[in-house]
Amino acid sequence: MAKQKINIEWNKKASVNFYKILEYLNKESETAAFIVGNAILDEVEKLITHSTAHPLDRFKRNNDGNYRACIVYSYRISYYLFDDTIYILRIRHTSREPLEL
Repeated sequence: MAKQKINIEWNKKASVNFYKILEYLNKESETAAFIVGNAILDEVEKLITHSTAHPLDRFKRNNDGNYRACIVYSYRISYYLFDDTIYILRIRHTSREPLEL
């Protein structure tokens, strides 16, 4: 039996978050932007094989068990698992107040 292919989809908000993070970091250091950007992309890529390795998203009310989050260099990546797709929902610095969900 062949394994089901897992897809990763970034919603618009997550994409905008990611590029704003890179833009901000790049003003301070191109190297930092490169390192953090690649670390975030690497972690997202790892979700294909380890999507449930991270804890449930503690800020998501009424979490059905499919909302999870991980932290990379003080940036919190929130994602949602549904069937064969992982949806990247947002990326925020951990020092920011959580959004109401």
